[in-house]
Amino acid sequence: MHINCPSLILHSQSQNSNKGNYMDDFGKERPNCETSRKKSGMRTLIRKEWLHALPIKEKDLDDKMPLRPTPESGLCTFCVNGNNCRTVRSRTKLMNTVLERGRPEEANLIFDSLIKGGHKPSLITYTTLLAALTVQKRFNYIHSIIFEVEKSGMKPDPVFFNAVVNAFSESGNIEEAMKTFLQMKESGIKPAISTFNTLIKGYGIAGKPEESIKIMELMSQEVNVKPNLRTYNVLVKAWCNKKNFTDAWNTVDKMIASGLRPDVITYNTIAAAYTQNHQTEKAERVILEMQRNNVHPNERTCGIIIGGYCKEGRLKDALRFVYKMKDLGVHPNLVIFNSLIKGFLDMSDSDSVDEVLTLMEEFGVKPDVITFSTIMNAWAAAGYMVKCREVFDDMVNAGILPDVHAYSILAKGYVRAMEPEKAEEVLNDMIKSDTRPNVVIFTTVISGWCTAGRMDSAMRIFEKMCECGISPNLKAFETLIWGYAENKNPQKAEELIQIMEAFNVQPEKSTYLLVAEARRGIDVANSVEEQNWSSKLDMKDETEVENLEKVYHKDAVHHCYPKFLQIPNEIINEPKGPLTAAKRGRMVLREAEISSDTLSGATRSLHISCRFGMRAPFICQRQFQVQLCASGQVGHSSTVVFLT
Repeated sequence: MHINCPSLILHSQSQNSNKGNYMDDFGKERPNCETSRKKSGMRTLIRKEWLHALPIKEKDLDDKMPLRPTPESGLCTFCVNGNNCRTVRSRTKLMNTVLERGRPEEANLIFDSLIKGGHKPSLITYTTLLAALTVQKRFNYIHSIIFEVEKSGMKPDPVFFNAVVNAFSESGNIEEAMKTFLQMKESGIKPAISTFNTLIKGYGIAGKPEESIKIMELMSQEVNVKPNLRTYNVLVKAWCNKKNFTDAWNTVDKMIASGLRPDVITYNTIAAAYTQNHQTEKAERVILEMQRNNVHPNERTCGIIIGGYCKEGRLKDALRFVYKMKDLGVHPNLVIFNSLIKGFLDMSDSDSVDEVLTLMEEFGVKPDVITFSTIMNAWAAAGYMVKCREVFDDMVNAGILPDVHAYSILAKGYVRAMEPEKAEEVLNDMIKSDTRPNVVIFTTVISGWCTAGRMDSAMRIFEKMCECGISPNLKAFETLIWGYAENKNPQKAEELIQIMEAFNVQPEKSTYLLVAEARRGIDVANSVEEQNWSSKLDMKDETEVENLEKVYHKDAVHHCYPKFLQIPNEIINEPKGPLTAAKRGRMVLREAEISSDTLSGATRSLHISCRFGMRAPFICQRQFQVQLCASGQVGHSSTVVFLT
């Protein structure tokens, strides 16, 4: 991704490049053409088509883009004469639209199209650009935009001043924010309540909420300006960010004393701060305070508390609170149920997982891809791929489309089970289903073939990754180097270093360690080559090599799991071949019972999947980290990516 718009406000120019896209008069993005750079001296091991299939890297674009777009045609007659240009109005409106829809980068591109078209931005255009850059936290362009507005002879209005104050406040530069505030007053513009609130927010971001008292005093000096609910909520958040709960509650008391009633945002802010401070019990007691002030807890409130208990490992308390949600009249969502399922699987508590699934049915919440992926992860980590595949098939039969993470779970499991051909089948199925694979799943399959000693197949998957336009990363290359080292082929391992350079991937110390190990593997301890590789490392001992061996050998261990990955005896003793009809009936839901329209069918399948063997397998916590959102809930991104 590249951003040209700030370049207008810089004064160094480069007119020899036209990379990137532009917006035509209809607001549609059009590609520019440019001759690509040529590389020479490349080893014969590198195939040209691999490079052509790869997307251009972001840093390459940034290096070649002009710092200030030049008009592609003559200057607009309307803009030159100072008339109101219709194109400027329409593009500015479009910038506001994409900004409101959460796509600030597109606002930058639209701004660039104005400049390239020879148009002169209006004050509203600059204000919108500043807002877009603030959302992207590109604060280093604030002064340049101010300079361009002044140079154009425009007189800043209240909206522009407020945008500047907000930009400085968001950056934590409260000194510049206050300076702008004073300039605003000197120009005769009366600050609004939102201006004061923004300054209070800035002091909070700067970690100085106590300084907000000055802002409150300034407000009292203004006519018809007094603190509102947002003023107090911003101040409460500022104190919470410093973990100063005493002053946060004092601010709530002052709010009430001023005649304002706290809202759910006030209490959610305090509850979230308690959970972040590992005090979820206090967060739950916030509900009592809410009820005393006739404020009804919402879904976010409950998500904060349940998420807090999950982070603290108190799953029973989290489940208890789900039942309490019934009394509060709040409907638990799928995010809450998925976090509980994952947590209880980590504890190998299949009874509680079954209880959660029952609650899902009672509340009419249908499982999604994360729900199924969580169960798949448990079985894959335990090495029982028959079961993992059955859960995957149940998900598909239930009308739930697998995502890249679900495929990754399956592929990683097959690699662990020393079945790389099945892992490759998963990759092919993924491509056929129009689900775009990522570098992780490609590297997973490559590692499977490397472990099996099939470097020809590993390189074939590498080629396919390049053909799909997926850029290999350091892990992908190091996996291949390790594979050649394991297969006593140091020459190929060294050649991969050259390929890395062609793909702009820089070798690290671990990379050279692997190549040195490849040399050591063929007993050339006295060779000049090994000394050359080792000199690059400045190695003092062999401990790093031993640690690296552990990292790259752990995927090859498919029959011996660590103690924390031990699976139940019932599962260990089960044959992994075809199952009898009766036993399969106990394990998975029959295909006839699964349909995309049947909520209970999908959930029942998960019931049976979790209860097979009476106990769920243990899985390592770091294999599936739940990312708790700011609200305390588990986000969709919590689905696992397995390659370590």
